[in-house]
Amino acid sequence: MAQAHNWDAVLQRLAQLEAHNAIRNCINRYMEICDALSVDTDLDELMALFDADSVWEGIGAKYAASFGRYESAAAIRRMFATYTQQESHFVMNAHFVSSEQITVQGSEAKATWLMLQTSSFRDGRSHLNGAKLHVSFKQQEDGTWRIKHFQTENLFSRPVSHWHSEAELPVPKTQQ
Repeated sequence: MAQAHNWDAVLQRLAQLEAHNAIRNCINRYMEICDALSVDTDLDELMALFDADSVWEGIGAKYAASFGRYESAAAIRRMFATYTQQESHFVMNAHFVSSEQITVQGSEAKATWLMLQTSSFRDGRSHLNGAKLHVSFKQQEDGTWRIKHFQTENLFSRPVSHWHSEAELPVPKTQQ
């Protein structure tokens, strides 16, 4: 009996590790798709990361006013569609996430990340944003984990002059 109990504990730990990995992969794929939002973006692939009854929202004064709140996969899809017009909103966009915390309880999970976003826009402006992400996930019947409630909260925002420079990179000279 003790051996069966030990196997149960091992299987529970394995399920936790698999859930953490699936959740991490989900948010990383979300960021990867958002980095390349354009007319060519496959919104079906992006929306496959969300639960059917999901919510996406900006929280805090700045992001609530800038982004708003979208309740349903259809509403979230319409919001993302505004970023995928022929004249792309972003010229360059890169998200960096760190400091993750993931807690899994059964078929639900809560996670937080710190996010740094560097963007250049079609209108010539560039911006640096720091945010805290609060994301709830739900495990689907097929075992996949999807975003149930996505919240982004501004920590700081500032315009910058530009991101890309043609200046030579300072690297050591190689010896011939």
